[in-house]
Amino acid sequence: MNIVILGGAGLVGQKLARALATRGTLRGQAISRLTLADITDPAPVDAPFAVDSLTCDITNPASVAQAIPDGTDVIYLLAAVVSAHAEEDFDFGYKVNMTGTLNVLDRARALGTQPVLVFTSSIAVFGGETPQPFTDHSIPNPQISYGAQKAIGEILVNDYSRRGFIDGRGFRLPTISVRPGKPNRAASGFMSSIIREPLQGQTANCPVDRDFPHFYLSPRKCVENLIKGAEIPREALGLNHCMTMPGRVWTIGQMIDALTAVAGPAPAKLITWDRQPEIDQILQGWRMDIRPEKAARLGLEADESYEDNIRYFMEDDLPA
Repeated sequence: MNIVILGGAGLVGQKLARALATRGTLRGQAISRLTLADITDPAPVDAPFAVDSLTCDITNPASVAQAIPDGTDVIYLLAAVVSAHAEEDFDFGYKVNMTGTLNVLDRARALGTQPVLVFTSSIAVFGGETPQPFTDHSIPNPQISYGAQKAIGEILVNDYSRRGFIDGRGFRLPTISVRPGKPNRAASGFMSSIIREPLQGQTANCPVDRDFPHFYLSPRKCVENLIKGAEIPREALGLNHCMTMPGRVWTIGQMIDALTAVAGPAPAKLITWDRQPEIDQILQGWRMDIRPEKAARLGLEADESYEDNIRYFMEDDLPA
């Protein structure tokens, strides 16, 4: 079993690589080689099988072909330009998130072996005047460029699967929280920083009110679901190969209450409450009631509580 993770230097890519190294198998077969590819050289991962790390620009077909060699069985397409960055730089967002996705799909097609391709989409495909709750049958109606680019990717994954070029499946990721490390350029970055920084004695700003609801999943559960998602039999996917990954809706207030329940009252006192006009427009379309029933039926799971999200971060990522 030869696996390629595009976006292998990122948070999810690195955690997925380590989980696969520990597991040693995927789809009932022993993993023989794992390739981590990203625009920056991915950190090495210890594993009982060969692990390659290389740079890859998915906007360049030749670079994609180098990263996905003949004999590749499973491709994880995690690489993307995130929400606020894609909104700031329209051309670059489409170059990476649309053209780059097409380059990867064309390379997978050229293999001629119908490789499994796991595509990470986003709940940003929802929004606008589409009635809530958002279900498996809701029509994507993105209100930001990133969401539009991910919706295009879903259509491509479905069509390439229908034509028999790939065994594709796409999962709309909830907002991943609590993310370790430094903030990225996602508009949702504060949804981790208001937990992560206070747990380390640092201040963090929240630009929305306590009653702001959103849809969340921990990094640990996200990785577990990406592994399960690769193992779903093709026939179980039905006619639509893309779906929303399970998560749960929590308000900012509920998140902070969970922080206090896990770590005491001190961290919450480090949160400031200043509006940020540059992300207000993006956040206006993010009050979401999402029902990920199909993925749940197929065995993917959400966190039981936001306290769990915080505990997972403290166990997996918080510096000693």
